[in-house]
Parts: sequence; C-alpha cells; structure tokens
Amino acid sequence: MARVAPPSSPPSPSPGPGAAAAADRSRAGRTRRARRPRRGAVLLAAAVLLPLPLLAGCSGGGGEEDDAEGPPAPRDIATVARAKVADRGTLTWAIDALPSTYNAFQADADAATQRVAGAVLPTLFTLDERGRPQRDPDYLVSAAVTQRRPRQVVVYKLNPKAVWGDGSAITAADFEAQWKALRGKDSAFWAAHNAGYDRIDRVERGADDREVKVTFAKSLADWPALFTPLYPKSVMGSGIAFNDSLRKEAPQAAGPFQVAARDDKQGTLTLARNPRWWGDRARLEKLVLRAVPRDQRVEALASGKADLAELTPAAAERIMKVTAAPKEKSDKDGRSPGLTGSRSPVTPPAGHPSVVGSPSAPGGRARPDGSRLDGANKPAAADVTALRGLVVRKSLEPAYTQLALNAASGPLADERVRRAIARAVDRKALAEYVLTPLGLPAQPLGSHLLVAGQPGYEDNSDAVGSVDPHAAMALLTDAGWKEGHGAAPGKKAADTGGVPGLGKGDDRDEDDDGDGGGDDQSNAGAVADGKAGHGTAYDNGGKAGAAPARFKDGKKLVLRFVLPKGSGAEPLRAVGERIARQLDAIGVRTELVAVDDGGFFKDHIANGDFDLALYGWPTGPYPATDARPVFAKPQPAADGSLVVEQNYTRVGTDQIDRLFDQASTELDDEASRDLIGRADARIWAVAASLPLYQRPELVGARRTVVNAGAFGLASPRYQDIGFER
Repeated sequence: MARVAPPSSPPSPSPGPGAAAAADRSRAGRTRRARRPRRGAVLLAAAVLLPLPLLAGCSGGGGEEDDAEGPPAPRDIATVARAKVADRGTLTWAIDALPSTYNAFQADADAATQRVAGAVLPTLFTLDERGRPQRDPDYLVSAAVTQRRPRQVVVYKLNPKAVWGDGSAITAADFEAQWKALRGKDSAFWAAHNAGYDRIDRVERGADDREVKVTFAKSLADWPALFTPLYPKSVMGSGIAFNDSLRKEAPQAAGPFQVAARDDKQGTLTLARNPRWWGDRARLEKLVLRAVPRDQRVEALASGKADLAELTPAAAERIMKVTAAPKEKSDKDGRSPGLTGSRSPVTPPAGHPSVVGSPSAPGGRARPDGSRLDGANKPAAADVTALRGLVVRKSLEPAYTQLALNAASGPLADERVRRAIARAVDRKALAEYVLTPLGLPAQPLGSHLLVAGQPGYEDNSDAVGSVDPHAAMALLTDAGWKEGHGAAPGKKAADTGGVPGLGKGDDRDEDDDGDGGGDDQSNAGAVADGKAGHGTAYDNGGKAGAAPARFKDGKKLVLRFVLPKGSGAEPLRAVGERIARQLDAIGVRTELVAVDDGGFFKDHIANGDFDLALYGWPTGPYPATDARPVFAKPQPAADGSLVVEQNYTRVGTDQIDRLFDQASTELDDEASRDLIGRADARIWAVAASLPLYQRPELVGARRTVVNAGAFGLASPRYQDIGFER
C-alpha cells in the first residue's frame, strides 16, 4: 500500500454530473446499438446461480459472448496433438531471473514465481484463448455457486486422484489454511494482498474431505480467482512457513512437474516430471528455466542454450530477417519503422507495472542486444547461419502501455487540462507506430480493464472524446491557460524557459508527419539525465506545427515527463517524444526527464514525482477485484498522508468506487460486465490514465518446439509442451 505526502493543493474534484452523465449516455447509446438478444448469455447467468452440470465447468455456454470476435491477435504456439509430441527431451526456457520466492502471494513474487507455480501447483481455473476461466478437471470435478442468499456459497468437489508430492490427498484443510493465511486478519502472514479472501466467512469440509464448502460474508463475483495457485497446509499453516520456507525450498508438487534442482551459479532451475502426477503425463522429461539477459537471448537461442525465449522487437527482427519475415513498409521519411520505431515495454514481474521498452536501432548501428545490421537493413552473414531453425511467435499480451497523468497537484489537478491532454494525444498513430512494423493489429486500446477479445470488452474512450487539437486548446483556454498571456515580466510569449536552441530561431529539420515534431533522432537530446532531478524543457515553440506556449498567472504550462533511461528503454522514450510533439501542437510544453530504471517506479511513480509517465499494467479475467486498487479514490490516512493503493495517478471518484463494489458482488455475469463497462467509462472521463496500445508478445523458439510460444490471453498447458516427433 503506497502513501504519498498530502498534495499542495486539493485533488481535482470528481467529474461533475455533466461529465459523468455524458459518459453514461455515450456508453448507453453504444450498448443499445450493439446488443443482440442474449438468450444464451441469460441462460448462462442463471446457471451461475444454480448447481447445474453446465456450471461445473464454469466455462460459458454460448450466446452473444461466445459468438463475439476473438482476440485481434490469437495465441501463436504451434499447436500439435499430444500424440505428435515426443515423449522425451529437455526444453530450456529463458527467464529474466530465478525466483526470489516460490510463494506467489508475497510482494516480491515475480514472473518466474508464477511460471513455476503454473507447472508445479494446483490451478483450479485456467484461461482459454479469450481469457475466460475454465475449470481444470485435473483438480476439480465441479465448482458451483449453490446458494446466493442470504449468503453466497460455493462448493468445490475435488478430483479424488489429486495428491501432494508426499502422497497425501488435497483436501478441504488446504483450502481452509490458505484462506486463513490470506484473509488479512493475522499479521504473522506477510501476504501481498487479500482480495477476495477477505470476503469469506468460513471454509469447511463438505460431505467428505474431497468436498470444500466456502461461505462468503459478502458476495464475490470473481470467486474462480480464489485458491489459485493452491498451496499445501504445511506451507499456509504458519506465518514462519509462509514468510520464509518458500524462499529456500520449493513447495510439494501437485502438478505435471516438480522442482528437481536449482543452480544459482549457472542460473538454472530444473523442473522434472512429477512421478505422482495423475493427469496427462508431461511430454518433456525436464523443463529448465534459465536466467538469460534480454540482450543475450538471440545468441542463447542460436547456440542451443535456450529453446524458448521472450524477445524484444529488435531481437525478433533479427530472427525474422533471416526467416523471411513479411516485407516492412517504410515510414514517411523513407526509413523502416521496424528499425527506428518505438516498442512496447517488456514483460514486468507479476503484479507489477512495466517500466522499460524494447531496444531497436537504425540500420548499420550496433543494437543494445549486441546485434548489428549491415547497410540496407540486411542481417550480418553470421546471423544467417546462426539463426536458421528459429521462428518468432507473435501475439498480444493481456497488458497495455498507458500515459499516466499525476493529478495530485499542479496543472493536471484540473480535469480540463487532463482532458485537453487526452484530446491531443493521437493514440491510433502511436499504436500503429509500435505495432504495425511487427505485423500485429494496430488498434488503440479502448478499455482500462479488459483487452480486445475478452468477454465484456468495449471501447469506452469516447467518454473523454476523440482526438481534436482545437477542442484541446479550447479546454486549456477555459482552464485559464492562454496563449502568450500572463507571461512573467521580461519574457516573451514564445519564451523557451532559458533552454538554448529551442526558441523561434531554431531551424532544425521540419516535422515530416504533421504531429508538430521533427525526426526522432533529432530530438534525442531532449531527454535529460534525471540524476539530479532536473531535465531539459522540450519546447518546440519555433517549429512548424507547434502552437504558442500557454501561460496562467505568469506561469508557463510545462509538464515533467518522467521516463526510464536504460539501454532497453530507447523505444519507450521515442514514444514519449512523439507524445511531447503532439502536446507541443496545443501549446503544452514538456520536460522529458530520464531516470534510472531501478528507481523509476519506486522513487518516481509510487512517490508521485512526475506529471506524465509511460508504463504498463496487466489486465486479467477478474477486473472487478484486481483492477479496483488501481483506480480507487485515494483516501487520507490518520497521519495526514494519502493512501493511494496502486492508483499512482492520484485521482478517483466515489462513483467509480461504487461501480467496482457493485460489479464485484454481482453474481450475474452480464450485469457485472455492464457495471465494469460503466466504471471504465467513468475512468476515461476523469482522464488520468490513457491506454495507448496492447503490448506485443514476441517469443523466439526452435522450430521443433510445439504447444508453446506466444500464449496471448491463454494459460500454458505445461504437460503438452515439448518437441514435435
């Protein structure tokens, strides 16, 4: 739970009745136009409330939601039937670092922790290609809401074959221990969150040890999110075991794999077949997780040190150049956007926002990953031999990159200024700039809570309005920020703030794309080192497409735009520079400040030391529960600080909180999704977070690797991963 010092001025008021009503009217009109008869969906919603066979799978039952379009970029995993997968072999999967803990419910759990948990521990509900929860029959015979009033009751019937690594059965006692550890009432357990578990009144044995009855004190729509992963009672039964034991020792396995060996010097964690596994036998004998820096992964794949690895776009391009990738289109200046364009952030640790981008460089320059392109974008001769036999799997992650606006104080505390920023940023152009060179669908994301293809996804961005620089400038004027008015004595309206070479006399290259800026490379110097907390004002006051600066009460409108400065973040900074030029076109100047990657989130975003920032958030199938702390209204604490949870933009409203609360307790799927959509429209209306684009998922793999790659919205099925016969 993050705290910040009280803002120097009151937070911006919640949107008035007009803004809120406009958001609701806009969404209601769209919904009325879009909806078809929902007989199938209604039947499904009714089934959720009754212990019917359909519910036992908790997997949907047709109707409009099932007929809706799937993800714009489906998973790309080289799907092969199990019979065609070799029943042997070792696959090495590159990861960022070995897990610092095997406890997925601790604050420092990361992506490696989640990967081990997925292969080793019970996952009661997995996700299908559209990100919908599906009952896993290896663990559950059924799972049903058997009662909704006066209290919600869920009954789980466990697979009688399910056992832990020591041979003991998985029972209701394990469920009860996990609830007690995570409900937030015992300070001995250092749990990172208790969402959902804090609503449970009791967990008890049902008809036998293999039946679990969970009674809720407050209804929970996202109940399938609970008890995944599930840990044994031996781990969850005491604070010492919960906090410390899983940092050193892996938990007892109850999945297709078990942890067999760890070598910290070599950076490897070996998972082997679990001899007590009762489900489909794992095709691989061993699955090795190897820590490989992202700038060394192409070499690791080419040399055989890795068989599967998430890649940066630059690294993916290296492989695709050799493996006959589709011909890239040139940008307006004749260069390939695939080589100079920005890239989305890399995958963050589980539960944490992403902070860095993926490296790329112009042809002929050494890339940050150590590769080099010769002359006219051709791969070096050595690459042609080394990279044969590899393929790039491509999809879109259930995560997005956003422009965050800190509304705690300063100009952005005024909702009109935030809405002006939103109307000036061309999200579609940015999505195309990032995704088109990769051959991925390039639509801007229209929701803060879901991604395209998930049930309930709807584009609610019209609640803030479409791109319109003239409307943006009118909003600034209405907020009191006027062109060239109120300048401090001795300064001219087009004053650059004392930054050399950025005034009207500046005759750098004219912008070639009409967005108020010039060549990306010519603006590289605009991003200043942020070690001392100072940057260089990015003021294109004299450039074509730039509007005169805005002033209010003698103060110039300049926003501090904080970005990470690591070698892998150049593309993210390139996106930031494009945004800066778009804002420059409405008279908003930006100060681009590059800071160390390690402190980007901790020292700047969490502490509120920014006006604008680019970072990413994951989405998931349970937005009513998981997304609430990201958009919850900050609350004052007894010591005078502000409790912001994960809402780093520091703006929220009572209406948004109520909609999340209602959605989280609504057991009718359709009604809950409607409430989530209404909450999203309100989030757009306050204009503190602007989703830009869904992040690309690029995975390099040996061509013989099957049932693995870019999983998109789906969960991996570890027992099916392997090599083609």
